[in-house]
Amino acid sequence: MHPINIDKSLIAPCGMNCGVCRAYLRDKNKCPGCNGSDLNKPKYCIVCRIKNCEELKKTSANYCFSCKGFPCARLKQLDKRYRTKYGMSMIDNLKRIKETGIDNLMVLENEKWTCEKCGNIICVHTWKCSKWGDQVKEQ
Repeated sequence: MHPINIDKSLIAPCGMNCGVCRAYLRDKNKCPGCNGSDLNKPKYCIVCRIKNCEELKKTSANYCFSCKGFPCARLKQLDKRYRTKYGMSMIDNLKRIKETGIDNLMVLENEKWTCEKCGNIICVHTWKCSKWGDQVKEQ
């Protein structure tokens, strides 16, 4: 079974893998991810304080790790919620990008979020296969 191939443009400035988000995976009004247009994005993504951070806009890397305040309080709070509820760490993702590059992160992310049964994407918010809806991992 070959892992899926989530595009690296789906890694948000905060380190979120938008390719495994339920808003991106849904069929109707599909979100294009944080780096895409605001069309069909949930309002909380459009007004995201991390994505719209003035300090982030001053950096050339377009990821929070390049900010002098990394990790800021907002990112720590988001990371804690995602670690606790979904088993994903944006801060770890950002550290990996900084240390080994985005391509290395994508190899790991594609392996982690591939359904072993069918090869489709596992949703980070439900831990269910995006094709079959089966629970494939424990949260």
